[in-house]
Amino acid sequence: MDGPDLNPQQRQRAREVIGPRLDLLRRTALALTRNEHDADDLVQEALAKAIRAIDSFAEGTDEKAWLLTILRRAHIDRLRAAGRRVSAVSLDADSGVDVADPAANDPASSAGRHDDQWHDPEAMMQQFADADVITALRDLPPDICWTLLLVDVEGLDHEQAAAVLGIPRGTVKSRTHRGRAMLRDRLHALGRRMGWFKPEP
Repeated sequence: MDGPDLNPQQRQRAREVIGPRLDLLRRTALALTRNEHDADDLVQEALAKAIRAIDSFAEGTDEKAWLLTILRRAHIDRLRAAGRRVSAVSLDADSGVDVADPAANDPASSAGRHDDQWHDPEAMMQQFADADVITALRDLPPDICWTLLLVDVEGLDHEQAAAVLGIPRGTVKSRTHRGRAMLRDRLHALGRRMGWFKPEP
């Protein structure tokens, strides 16, 4: 947590705020990048930004949300630098219309089409290996993936997740609901192969 331009007080503050949450940053970065090397690079970039901004961290601020906001911005910067398109919804507050997931705004969207077979979603979700869930999570649209990472993986409440993502709390709530249905759909085929769900008619 040492930076060349930090005074002893800043170094101590960085250790207290950032040090205990390195695993959080690495776990989230790995879920986003799908590659250990890229995840390490992203974490290093986020750490450098956080250390430089340590004086802006106000007492009483949620450390987890503050660091995840920095990680998210670093991830967006890396995507832009690589020439990849970043949807406006990923960057700005939205009106609830998710351009990253056009089907989500279609009344005929099929998300949740197998939900009648998920009799106890929480218990059934526990049957899947973490790697299977992460793989399915990565296949979701980026904004849905980010929302579920924050809410379901890292345990942020809707208010905290909204602050990280820069969107209304209601949008977080709707994305979480929709994202869970989409995640269940992606895991359904695997569960059916494992015999946990009845075959399709």
